[in-house]
Amino acid sequence: MSDLLLSLGPFQGITDAPFRNVFKRHFGGIDKFYTPFFTGIHKEEHAKNLQGEEIDPRCNDVKTLTPQILSTDAEEILRFAKQCKQLGYKEVNLNMGCPFPRVANKKRGSGLLPYPDKVDAMLESVFEHIGDMKFSVKCRLGYYSPDEIEAIIPIFNRFPLSELIIHPRIGKQLYKGEADVERFAALIPYINAPLVYNGDIFSVDDFGRIREAVRPVNDFMLGRGILANPFLAEQITDACDYADARGASLQPDPVRTHRVCLPQPNDKTERLHAYVLDLYEDRLHHAGGSPKVLGRMKELWSYLMNSFEEPQVVWRKIKKINALKEYEDAVETVFMEVAYAS
Repeated sequence: MSDLLLSLGPFQGITDAPFRNVFKRHFGGIDKFYTPFFTGIHKEEHAKNLQGEEIDPRCNDVKTLTPQILSTDAEEILRFAKQCKQLGYKEVNLNMGCPFPRVANKKRGSGLLPYPDKVDAMLESVFEHIGDMKFSVKCRLGYYSPDEIEAIIPIFNRFPLSELIIHPRIGKQLYKGEADVERFAALIPYINAPLVYNGDIFSVDDFGRIREAVRPVNDFMLGRGILANPFLAEQITDACDYADARGASLQPDPVRTHRVCLPQPNDKTERLHAYVLDLYEDRLHHAGGSPKVLGRMKELWSYLMNSFEEPQVVWRKIKKINALKEYEDAVETVFMEVAYAS
């Protein structure tokens, strides 16, 4: 499917460099990755948090990676862009979507959306000095109200954003309720930047329904759905290729979806098991054998448990573990005793 582009959304504590590299080794379908957001890019020429493997291109074996920053300070954003350019990156992304109160209460992330004048001044300064570096934005419909984006869109349209990623919820919702696909679709004619849809794509059927609703948008960011089901991008691209070969639209159709040539459940279980072991071993290596890797593995399992027929059984085996050997034994027990949800 040559015109479909799928990206993997950034998650703090999960989708770091080891995750991205291991994911790419085991699964396909993702065209573009984003770093979890950086912040605190101080006035030094080379900020310490931009010197590690998370941002080092030599440590990121993925096709396309875009660094993301969380900031409301144009000077900080420009320092970030400059240092990313020196590392060979061609685009940076601004996080205006983070919904968590500890961020939003500081008027950052989605908490910036109720303040269009502040957004305007910030972007004016950024684009005055950013040169040929591409600059994109990830945002929500608003923080308090979905109407907030109506005052923001004319501001976005004044600047040559390389893309605009919209998650159609408000910040106050966090991830509750449903993404407002209709609201996203209604905004399409009014936005100049290339648009990317993000939100509530958990299955091929979800993708088919949303894709039809938001045409002609053809770029999609996957988030919680692909953490829960790492095969999701492959399943979407295979289903789209199947539909395109027959000149049909991809619609929610369980009969057609099941006929797509995808790996059999046993093959999926083996691939999933290998992925989990590889990620754990890679994290353990990078952490020098420290048990601190368990926190990040648990965060992933809070989503990945949904790949199994009894997710709560899986979660009970993982969530209280505090030792490496306990974790290793629990993972083996999960794959031996709990069926994969094919």
